[in-house]
Amino acid sequence: MIEPPQITDLVRRSATAIIHVRCTREEIQHVMGRGVRELLDTVAAQGARPIAALYTHHLRRPTDRFDFEIGVPVSRPVEAAGRMRAGEWPSMRVARTVHCGRYEDLPKSWGQFKQWIETQGLCITTDLWECYVTGPERGSDARRWRTELIQPLQS
Repeated sequence: MIEPPQITDLVRRSATAIIHVRCTREEIQHVMGRGVRELLDTVAAQGARPIAALYTHHLRRPTDRFDFEIGVPVSRPVEAAGRMRAGEWPSMRVARTVHCGRYEDLPKSWGQFKQWIETQGLCITTDLWECYVTGPERGSDARRWRTELIQPLQS
């Protein structure tokens, strides 16, 4: 289920820490959990801290393979260490909505969102973003989980 989509300008320019990941659809859950832990541990080891929700930046639309970055906005710039490197959340004009529910239902919500984008006649970029506003850390009731779906628009 998604909330009503909207078009907006995101002006979130902030320092981030990211880990680049490539994997198959079958590997995604394992890779995400391990990557998030690695990212947060490496950020903490540098004396920085997350200042907003974790996100993924999919460099291209997922198919049977994923090519994305796991990221988190941080309190201060980080230095490259292991697989982690510094990044930046860019300002961008986007279509956005919020998926309410389980992560396994994200593909269905993206389908609804994509259909809305098409009916609006919007021109999109090849990448997309998911921002994990609330999730399992808030409890096992997936109805309370919120994932922001962000589709950058072409200028």
